[in-house]
Amino acid sequence: MFRGLILAILVISLCACERIAVLATPKKEPIPSCTALAATAENQFWSTLHSGNYQTISEADRLLTAAYLENPNDPKIAAHLGFLHIWKITERAREKPIPPTIVNEIILSKKYFKDAVLLDPSDPRFLGFLGDSQLAEGKIFHDERQEVHGYFTVKRAIRSWPQFNYFTGGYAMSVLPANSKHFQEGLKWQWKTMDLCAHDEVDRAHPSFKPYMKLETRQGWDRACWNSWIAPYNFEGFFLNMGDMLVKNGDWKTGIKIYRNAKLAKNYSAWPYRELLEKRIQDARQNVSEFRKETISTPEHTILFNSGYGCVACHQAG
Repeated sequence: MFRGLILAILVISLCACERIAVLATPKKEPIPSCTALAATAENQFWSTLHSGNYQTISEADRLLTAAYLENPNDPKIAAHLGFLHIWKITERAREKPIPPTIVNEIILSKKYFKDAVLLDPSDPRFLGFLGDSQLAEGKIFHDERQEVHGYFTVKRAIRSWPQFNYFTGGYAMSVLPANSKHFQEGLKWQWKTMDLCAHDEVDRAHPSFKPYMKLETRQGWDRACWNSWIAPYNFEGFFLNMGDMLVKNGDWKTGIKIYRNAKLAKNYSAWPYRELLEKRIQDARQNVSEFRKETISTPEHTILFNSGYGCVACHQAG
């Protein structure tokens, strides 16, 4: 008994020493990058994303990784690496065949978004994407604790920037079974996004966003509701995904009404994925069963997140 007590005291002491040592060690501090390599890497990242060029992600990854090794204290570079890796796995349907190693992308995404949050905890987007990567990793590896951890990370991010993170958090849940608790919550989050962006409770039976188009802005938290340089077709992409979630939920008639809101955007006619949306309007009833399938089908009959265009639907400039 005496030996057991001594052992317990030693274990507690060692744990306390470890904790004190960790707390006494300086944490990473943010340092912006100002080098030619960092500038080249950033330009390559945006060029790759805005061209929707999935095939050249590896080159953008190479340059950003080199820039991050040059300065691993830049939160922006960390976040862009995180986004590249989450883009890679989200649009995995473009891979023929899809390699099993694609799952490593979510591990890397989580690592870099975790770094970004550590270096700049003031940006709720980083926290939201970290939560999304935790949710995805938990689902892929059947780790329920990780999924729960990701869920509450997303909830914290929502409190900081609801217009942005209600959408992105719910988007990640769109791949879950339609009758699951978290899919239903993700769908509710899309309605909450609409209400916040409209500064009103949008009519659920006749959800036209036309009365609210005058609220378009590039300033403040509401900028997440509209198109921007970062996401030139964010508005259209939002309604494409929300329509998909409603169709998957069986409410294909309301889904059609939501899809049609995308056409209210000023630059809808230039959107590279308008034909994908218009085909969904035609096939909405059929897609109730198609969207519920676990296997990835054609882009026209697969929910946006798994379609192969889950990121570029908002971010591809043309």
